[in-house]
Amino acid sequence: MRISRKFLLMAGTLVALPFAARANGPEFQLTPGANLDVVEENCAPCHSLDYVAMNSPFLDEKGWRAEVTKMVNAFGAPIDAGDQEKIVEYLSTNYGRK
Repeated sequence: MRISRKFLLMAGTLVALPFAARANGPEFQLTPGANLDVVEENCAPCHSLDYVAMNSPFLDEKGWRAEVTKMVNAFGAPIDAGDQEKIVEYLSTNYGRK
């Protein structure tokens, strides 16, 4: 089976559109609250903050603590222990599963 260049170009464009729209769209904003600045300073350098909202239906305080620990231990996020606690507090308060 032979695939035309036109088809490949069209398929590639369709795949790239969501990423292009996201890059040009408004930046995701987290809920205002205590320690939001700590979350933005420590989490945003490595990944989009919309991951917080995407994971919030699944994570309670214990789950957020595990996620923050994973970011530090498995992925090497340079977050000191005090900031880790502040991040867990913010995430579980504002995005924790009830």
